[in-house]
Amino acid sequence: MRVLLVLVLLLLMPLSAMAAGWSHYSNARFGYAIDVPPGFIGQGESANGDGQAFKTPTATLSVFGRHIVDGGFEDQVRAEQDYAKQDGWAITYAVSTPRYASFSGVKAGRVSYTRMIPLCGDAFAEFDLAYSKADIQKFNPSIDQLVASLKPTDGSAACPRKP
Repeated sequence: MRVLLVLVLLLLMPLSAMAAGWSHYSNARFGYAIDVPPGFIGQGESANGDGQAFKTPTATLSVFGRHIVDGGFEDQVRAEQDYAKQDGWAITYAVSTPRYASFSGVKAGRVSYTRMIPLCGDAFAEFDLAYSKADIQKFNPSIDQLVASLKPTDGSAACPRKP
């Protein structure tokens, strides 16, 4: 029994070590939250309250919410991918469902990974992690945690509760 307990603790240790140092960001205006990897420093809430950028010397994590302008969530996803392509990003991976979308690309030695989730009504939350291609081994493990942690929260202004 003691050996089993030690094995379980050893297996769980890397998980808790990976989570160590992560912080949490919540956005009241759009009603979403995300975990922020260690070493990323917040640059302050945007003037309109839609999100925040977090930076390291070689990477930027942009987290924000927006309203969908035309169509639905999947139309917005296509528009975001088109904008990235027009900006010179070569999209190398893309997946989209009514509940989430992810895409990544490369441009001038940089990698970008984007995740989008629909929020109530006509809104969505998005994060974009951009980093040097040389740092792919350093930042790729963070993507799974970022993806898993980007979630809607209760009581957002974008989705008021019904009385």
